Amino acid sequence: MNGIEIRLGRIFSSGNGVIIACDHGEFDGPIPGMVNIKETVSRINPSVDGVLMSPAMLRHAGDYFSRRNSPMPVTRLNWNTVYCFHWNYNDSISTRAFSPREMLAMGGEIALVSLTLKTGKEETDSENVGIFRSLAEEAHGLGIPVIGEYFPARSDTKSPGEMFEETKIGCRIMAELGADMIKAFHTPSFTEVVKGCPVPIFALGAAKLPTQLDALKLAYNEINDGARGVVFGRNAIQVSDPSRFQEALIEVVKRNMKPEKAVKEFGLKD
Repeated sequence: MNGIEIRLGRIFSSGNGVIIACDHGEFDGPIPGMVNIKETVSRINPSVDGVLMSPAMLRHAGDYFSRRNSPMPVTRLNWNTVYCFHWNYNDSISTRAFSPREMLAMGGEIALVSLTLKTGKEETDSENVGIFRSLAEEAHGLGIPVIGEYFPARSDTKSPGEMFEETKIGCRIMAELGADMIKAFHTPSFTEVVKGCPVPIFALGAAKLPTQLDALKLAYNEINDGARGVVFGRNAIQVSDPSRFQEALIEVVKRNMKPEKAVKEFGLKD
């Protein structure tokens, strides 16, 4: 087996994958629950499969990733203005932030590379594809698998139908461009998105939901609609007991436990 197959096997070693995202500081700065990154990471349940971070923040995670059977460090390589909602950016311009070789030297094991299309400018779309391909090629040359993150431009203004159509097309394009896994929004008719994409799709958690039950219901629906795992950030960290919630999330995602049962069994209150 090569390095890519080994790392992919680890992510899915116990069934569907659970990745906890705490890379928000790359775009939002310090937000609640992620002010002190070492403290944030220390509260992540060690039974999850991966933790998404900036490569440069791995050095601030203490010894979390040095433990036996610790989650895999998933690290974001490019920077895109599509995430800068607080600055009202709209052009969705991507740039290389870290090289795969630099990521590997910092301790990353899986690369995440985002792609945004339909920006409204053909040259921007073309440049974004070029950045995705160059990073994916370099990562694969080092035995590093790539999670392609498809994030629509101006996603907060699109209708559910528009999100479905763009996500369905975008996920397939990323697979065609070499992504080994994909992170994407859970949309209406998500089963069609999955059917048209030959690589595993992780569904994201998106905005913070009102209750932990709501978040577990989202994960349950995502898995039952064909997702091979979830990537949850705010919904898995901005809670009173992140490790306990993540334990419940693991049961829902990997063993199809009903969300209501998980809330009761793990004593989740809010």
